[in-house]
Amino acid sequence: MTNPLADGFEMPAEWTPHERCWMAWPSRGETWGEHLDGARDVVAEIANTIARFEPVTIVTKPKNVAEVSLLTANGVAQVSLPHDDCWIRDYGPTFIVDKKKRVAGVAWKWNAWGFRYEDHERDAKVAAEILKHLEMRAYSHAMVLEGGAVDVDGEGAVIASEAVLLNQNRNPNMTREQVEEALIEYLGVQQVIWLGAGLQDDITGGQTANLARFVRPGVVVALTCSDPADPNHKVLSDNLVRLKAARTARGEPLEVIEIEQPRPMFDAEGRRLALSYVNYYMPNDGIVMPAFDDGASDRKAFDTMTRLFPKREIVQIPALELAYGGGGIHSFTLPQPVGAAAKR
Repeated sequence: MTNPLADGFEMPAEWTPHERCWMAWPSRGETWGEHLDGARDVVAEIANTIARFEPVTIVTKPKNVAEVSLLTANGVAQVSLPHDDCWIRDYGPTFIVDKKKRVAGVAWKWNAWGFRYEDHERDAKVAAEILKHLEMRAYSHAMVLEGGAVDVDGEGAVIASEAVLLNQNRNPNMTREQVEEALIEYLGVQQVIWLGAGLQDDITGGQTANLARFVRPGVVVALTCSDPADPNHKVLSDNLVRLKAARTARGEPLEVIEIEQPRPMFDAEGRRLALSYVNYYMPNDGIVMPAFDDGASDRKAFDTMTRLFPKREIVQIPALELAYGGGGIHSFTLPQPVGAAAKR
């Protein structure tokens, strides 16, 4: 086996039809503290909402099977696998497809957002276990690549996070050129669009999922901040400049749609919560996006997404509880594209 690019595979855009959505059950008490039950309620609501559009499978521990069954509806299945917590977008497999619509997966190295948590060895095995469960061809790479750190347009371009992929706590022995080579060979892209720093106090270290997402080829929605006194203003302004200067794989400029961040909110220790409206999921024919108990901003974000996706049903879910653990709706969801499993 060589690499996905040589074998004709590439990572599809999130709007490609899905076979199902993978999720995982919040488990780590150290992460969630008093917010664990609240996070589980929100995750169940997300799963039930997505199940209206496509099947959902939740990775659970045996002790949580009954609880998950009670909280979730028809269309939500479970697979029992050892895991540490719920960030399946980041530690799960990157699904890739070829011209024959066969699906394979890539298992990357996972180090818990730069060793934020020491006990992450069970999560580090989930990608390979899911691919084994699916009897699907599995590629692997020793680079740390979190799913929330990249976003592709399905036509050769990827938005990637410098703050994550080039961080010394992720890939200390890789140059920018080596990271780009890995993205090209394992995601099947030709053009890498780099974003800089992430949101203030973002536990993940600055993932793309909170900053900018492809809406369709050549069109990006980007989080912005209009308050010059806000620490996020400089970061988001820099990323906006980068996006407006970027080109697609065809050499065309990007159309950038701006969406204002919600008002600042903080946890009990004074850490700012990393809140972003672009941290959404795209199930078949739908959009599942967050609300943050910020009436006017929530409504404005909803209206923007409605304009961007006129043929999709937009569902907004209160997601503030998820931010206490460091993630959002995108972080909890992993789309498996439609297609037959490519065999080993």
